[in-house]
Amino acid sequence: MKKSILLIIFVSFSNILLGQVYEAGIFVGGSNYVGDIGRTNYIYPNNIAGSVFFKYNWNPRIALRATYSYLPISASDLEADTDYKISRGLTFSNTINELAVGFEYNFYEYDVSTPGKTWTPYITIDLAVFNYKYIVEETQPEEFVYNSKNGVTVPFGVGFKSKLIGSLAFAVETKFRYSFADDLDFNTETVERLNFGGTGKDWYMFTGVSIIYTFGRPPCYTTGF
Repeated sequence: MKKSILLIIFVSFSNILLGQVYEAGIFVGGSNYVGDIGRTNYIYPNNIAGSVFFKYNWNPRIALRATYSYLPISASDLEADTDYKISRGLTFSNTINELAVGFEYNFYEYDVSTPGKTWTPYITIDLAVFNYKYIVEETQPEEFVYNSKNGVTVPFGVGFKSKLIGSLAFAVETKFRYSFADDLDFNTETVERLNFGGTGKDWYMFTGVSIIYTFGRPPCYTTGF
């Protein structure tokens, strides 16, 4: 009797796992930053960036996702729109490595195996940790000691995805991150000319296109949403 019950549980669990649709892909595009240096355009990708992701389609409207992103950021006062920044002439570059988990909400039911449900706009909300460099001190003019630290952010974004061919789909997406930090651009009180002051925090963004591979049996979705 016990063996029969265990067999039924195992078969049922296996069918649930195999019945779901999973997605994996790569995301390539551009990253940019908004803070104390340079331009203040929130969508102005000026560095090549990329990410890899995995998704679990909970139902036709909601997907759970995990993402690793490599996001170089840089800015120059010479590209700013104020005379003060242009005359100051500061530049910087940094690199952000980010791990994020969250969900994706489709405005329409989405399933690449079902005609009429192969495209949708969507929004995303994540919780992410990220790592970046900051300046510890200036030992000589223009010679700095760097260290790295972690931060937390809540990325949110908008996108559009559609079936491409077979099990392949594509998406166009923009994500925004409020960093809760003010030193992505090396703002620091330890170096007078890099002490920008103010209380505003830095933002970083990622805009691009992804190629998505869908796998698993035709979906047998979890209900409840």
